[in-house]
Amino acid sequence: MGYGEKQGRMMNLRLFSIAALLLLPALLLAASDGAWLRRVPDEDRARRNPVAGQAQAASAGQKTFMENCAKCHGTDAMGLRNRPGLRSERIRHAKDGEIFWMLEHGNPYLGMPPWASLSEQARWQVIAYIRSLPPASR
Repeated sequence: MGYGEKQGRMMNLRLFSIAALLLLPALLLAASDGAWLRRVPDEDRARRNPVAGQAQAASAGQKTFMENCAKCHGTDAMGLRNRPGLRSERIRHAKDGEIFWMLEHGNPYLGMPPWASLSEQARWQVIAYIRSLPPASR
């Protein structure tokens, strides 16, 4: 490969990198628009939290949240950097089964890992904790 070809490929790589950096925020915004809710199967959406409203479950969920979720969603669950807050209207209106599905499967478009490694009980406890938080102030 000649010098001119190498320079041309380097220029193309730079242009591609710049385009990718400019498009990334738009892609993240599009992925965070709640489209994940449409991917939740009906049987998962209908699932009920067996520990809903239990103070002990919410307390255990807080511990799990702080160990696993707070680094992206903030210790106050209001979100950090480009990660969504979990006290938002969208999450407050989502069904427990939908949130459970998200915890199990994650969202690769937003960089959310699947948390299937957490026990089912721990995931329900995290949801109980999130539900115990006050709504985000506007």
